[in-house]
Amino acid sequence: MSDARTPGEGAAGAEAPIDIYTDGACKGNPGPGGWGAVLVHGARRREIFGGEAATTNNRMELTAVIRALEALKRRSQVRVYTDSQYVQQGISSWIHGWKRKNWRTAGGGPVKNVDLWKALDALAAQHDVQWLWVKGHAGHPGNERADALANLGIDAGSR
Repeated sequence: MSDARTPGEGAAGAEAPIDIYTDGACKGNPGPGGWGAVLVHGARRREIFGGEAATTNNRMELTAVIRALEALKRRSQVRVYTDSQYVQQGISSWIHGWKRKNWRTAGGGPVKNVDLWKALDALAAQHDVQWLWVKGHAGHPGNERADALANLGIDAGSR
């Protein structure tokens, strides 16, 4: 970041949306995993990442968005860019049915990663979020950087 403030935290032009680029990665699935996020608000930029020794790619994709939304200090307009259809479709569409069915899938089984879905649902409710899918590994700068951070997270999480 170019200053000490977190994106969305009381700056001139705070009405502008915060762009968040997220990605998760795993070496093996399950295996060591990492997540990364880039938060951009005007000229300010913040990068965050982390990892876990034993996880799945889907958990890392969800964790990236959760950690990015947790970094916001006040209610904000947010555009989340993800290359994960699982995240984008899950939070935009599938979650409504899961909640109606007490976190059960259409087939009646338990929703996988329900702990993370509940956390993401609660965080998303604190903001005005637009969920956008981008094709992964297609040269989109925000997505490419989030991917690089997720891979740094794998290294950090496997120590």
